[in-house]
Amino acid sequence: MFTSPHITRATSVRALMVKVLVALVPGIAAYVWFFGAGILVSIAIASAAALAGEAAMLRARAKPLGLFLGDGSALVTAWLLALSFPPLAPWWLVAAASLFAIVVVKHLYGGLGQNPFNPAMAAFCAMIVAFPALMSQWPAPGLPFDVQLGLILGTSRPPDAVTAATALDALRTGLREAGAKGSVPAVLASGPAFGAFGGHGWEWVSAGYALGGLWLLQQRVFTWHVPVAFLAAFALIATGFHLADPVRHASALFHLASGATMLAAFFITTDPVTGSTTARGKLILGAAVALIAYLIRAFGAYPDGIAFAVLLMDMWVPLIDRTTRPPVFGHTRK
Repeated sequence: MFTSPHITRATSVRALMVKVLVALVPGIAAYVWFFGAGILVSIAIASAAALAGEAAMLRARAKPLGLFLGDGSALVTAWLLALSFPPLAPWWLVAAASLFAIVVVKHLYGGLGQNPFNPAMAAFCAMIVAFPALMSQWPAPGLPFDVQLGLILGTSRPPDAVTAATALDALRTGLREAGAKGSVPAVLASGPAFGAFGGHGWEWVSAGYALGGLWLLQQRVFTWHVPVAFLAAFALIATGFHLADPVRHASALFHLASGATMLAAFFITTDPVTGSTTARGKLILGAAVALIAYLIRAFGAYPDGIAFAVLLMDMWVPLIDRTTRPPVFGHTRK
């Protein structure tokens, strides 16, 4: 009986991880529809490497393989990593990133629940700093699956025309090439990377992530604080810059529907291990990640700075929790 007010419904790590994987399916389906099935190959490679790394570390630490391999945490890390990577990234890069996330970021800090940094985002940052060219191979819409597979496995090297810039990268490049005469409206109207209000195809991918994230919210996998704070802050900051200078800064709708905004809002910033544990702390965390990510997008060297923003705020989480925790019952706050 789970109706009494102080009895919680039974749950487990495996059940939560399965729900997260299911929630990612709508976004993955839209991804495949617009950009091809290459992303499924990357997900499979990342999953295999993550499980192999997990098994090796569990054996080295004398932990039961069946219990921890079956909790689904390695698969969630692998899927988030693959969805953050370009789907045309070579197989060895995806595998190396997955092993780095599991072995270095997760297990060398003590395993699930002990890692101070988000494993998927830490691996993403490491790879984009080490291999920036390989981390920019995004498929053009309509690219055949055999061509994508050849790029991933390294069996063929088709011409550069098969790749295309993301909306955020195309906007940055267009403004840079146009110089002082460039404007956001002109760039958005001139390139195939842009859709109605965001990146072409990415509008639907973002909608899929949002749909899955709202289902997780309804399932109470996480609370509303972080995603609402993240999206609201991102929208407010982007709107402020857009109103101040619409020639150089895109609208909030463009930023919300492009890049990894929705994936971060519902699947990355809501990480229960590396995120804040207090209600006020979650609001601060979500807003701070949005601020840093937008500043990197608008003024930094990378088109999308969400991964760096998440890692920077992971370091601040202990201090945020310490300063926002409520007073002990019966005591007043000093």
